[in-house]
Amino acid sequence: MATIFFRFPTKNLFVIGVTGTDGKTTTVHLITHILKAAGKKTAMISTVSAPGFHVTTPDSWQLQRFLRKAVDEKKEYVILEATSHGLDQHRLFGCNFKMGVITNVTYEHLDYHGTWKNYLKAKARLFNGVKWAILNRDDASYRYLDTEILRYRDIKIITYGIKKKADLTPETFKFKTNLLGEFNLYNCLAAISAAKILGIPDKKIRQSLLSFEPVSGRLEEIDEGQDFKIFIDFAHTPNAFRQILPALKKITQGKIIHVFGCTGDRERTKRPIMGEISAKFSDKIILTHEDTYSEDPKKIIAEIEPGVEKGGKILAKNYWKIEDRREAIKKAIEMAEKGDIVLVTGVGHQNSLNIGGKEISWSDQKEVRKILEK
Repeated sequence: MATIFFRFPTKNLFVIGVTGTDGKTTTVHLITHILKAAGKKTAMISTVSAPGFHVTTPDSWQLQRFLRKAVDEKKEYVILEATSHGLDQHRLFGCNFKMGVITNVTYEHLDYHGTWKNYLKAKARLFNGVKWAILNRDDASYRYLDTEILRYRDIKIITYGIKKKADLTPETFKFKTNLLGEFNLYNCLAAISAAKILGIPDKKIRQSLLSFEPVSGRLEEIDEGQDFKIFIDFAHTPNAFRQILPALKKITQGKIIHVFGCTGDRERTKRPIMGEISAKFSDKIILTHEDTYSEDPKKIIAEIEPGVEKGGKILAKNYWKIEDRREAIKKAIEMAEKGDIVLVTGVGHQNSLNIGGKEISWSDQKEVRKILEK
């Protein structure tokens, strides 16, 4: 109904879908940045930049209205961040993707999908009918997507990777980026693959990658002249922790102080896993709340604790429990010394928190700056 009401807007657009557990937002922004730098009229929907939406993939009416507006504004390309929930619930019906990009598929959202295979099947729906599929050759999802989903369709498969042989690697396409971490190299390679398919000159791609600034809430550094570093990141999965913490470990001259919690009413099994990963790479941990929804924040923190202790941390010695997020961040900043890194994860770009089912205004960035100012 929405597609009909808005007169099939994607007939006049080249729609690129980006899906995956982590890295979707940065990859969407990278592709958009490259295309705009090349003079292409481009629009996007992502977790950070969705105009007025409160979910990554909006409902069909919001989405088709946005696409119609893009057509009316003479846009040529639209890049959409496609979640497994959005794909499974057919919110992306009628988008007619011409290109699909996958970043990675790790064990996440199993409270909704039930099994990893169901989660992977939901992601694979993005590629139904596309002309080009861009796959991560190093990811566990590659074999499934390549053999069972794509091989028998009229789809051109382009692969990218770092560890395994692929169509696009850091060796086959030399580039520089200011983004930190190996995970961002994968995001860059995915975006480069899309740009090359679309005929963007290599020189323009390289220039765009070098000028690209981190997306809000994605390893965003807050620098107010302090002698230690503060990063804010949306990381809220075990895989994200495995990527971001080692990357920061490589650049720190001191200790890593990690402030985090876990979202309420979501997959509980990952809580101790995230605690253990943080304990492995962080020197000090402060457990706090994020979006609690209907759950008791004390209960959420208590379910993270076993992982933290399994990782060798001791309460009140190198890990603390501070339910109030503002106080947790304040303690981390106060204990930071020259050369340390304070990492605040889980909220990222958000401007609100859901506490007990009620939305309250909140910004990690603003709170950090207030504390530094005082």
